[in-house]
Amino acid sequence: MQLQLARIDDCVSRFRGLIDRWDVVNEVSEYDRPEFVTRRAPKMSAMWKEVGQIEFTRQCFEAARKANPDATLIINDYVTSPKFERVIEQLVDNQGKRLYDVVGIQSHMHGGTWPNERIWEVCERFSRFNVPIHFTETTIISGQRGWERPRPWETTPEGEEYQAKEVVRFYTMLFSHPAVEAITWWDFSDFRAWQGAPAGLVRRDMSPKPAYTELYKLIKQKWWSDETLTTDSEGRASGRVFAGEFAVSVEAPGFPEMKQNVQIQPMKPNEVVVVVSKAD
Repeated sequence: MQLQLARIDDCVSRFRGLIDRWDVVNEVSEYDRPEFVTRRAPKMSAMWKEVGQIEFTRQCFEAARKANPDATLIINDYVTSPKFERVIEQLVDNQGKRLYDVVGIQSHMHGGTWPNERIWEVCERFSRFNVPIHFTETTIISGQRGWERPRPWETTPEGEEYQAKEVVRFYTMLFSHPAVEAITWWDFSDFRAWQGAPAGLVRRDMSPKPAYTELYKLIKQKWWSDETLTTDSEGRASGRVFAGEFAVSVEAPGFPEMKQNVQIQPMKPNEVVVVVSKAD
């Protein structure tokens, strides 16, 4: 246990200011599954059993917080059943204050993509913890679906068409839910992808699949605000834009162009004030 806590302190403190987002304990809901843990790491498994599932997780989060008080700490799992919810409910300190900042959900979908009903139900259920949700491990494959793991597991034209369509649907559903803050695509390339699956947005030779192009269109075009507004007589203008970082440029007759970087917060009204003045 002491080696584990020392490892957390070493990593989180050393990279403070460079890496400030940490998945502190991964897949804790079924931490004692023998096929994944006991057989491969018997000493670690013995320690977990002695310390206890929740106490182990709690101490790891406390160590990470001490190493970097400003870090974003994530509790992450592939389990989306009430078993994971029970872990989250108990992840509090002695005063009942939560130790985590984000709930992480894995979504490796080698057997087929989640239907809309499941996507929304999972988001709704975990939003009750009143912290952002990150989809931390997302996979939609472009080949034969299932867990038979053919060798080699190749991408196909039909599979790539399916992947592109499902990427748009899955990302759109997540983007539309107010609790979801981030999505991580797990394998950028088919080259050495997890399980050997055709799970990348690009092929083994790094050529882009249709899913790459469709995701680019969503993020850099459809969900990318680029507005030109004209102020009224009082110098005011309003518009509806996506949240994020913006560069605002203001032009007025007889004044030099003024530029300002601003942060637009989600789910709330935002006001940006840019003062234009003549050069000295």
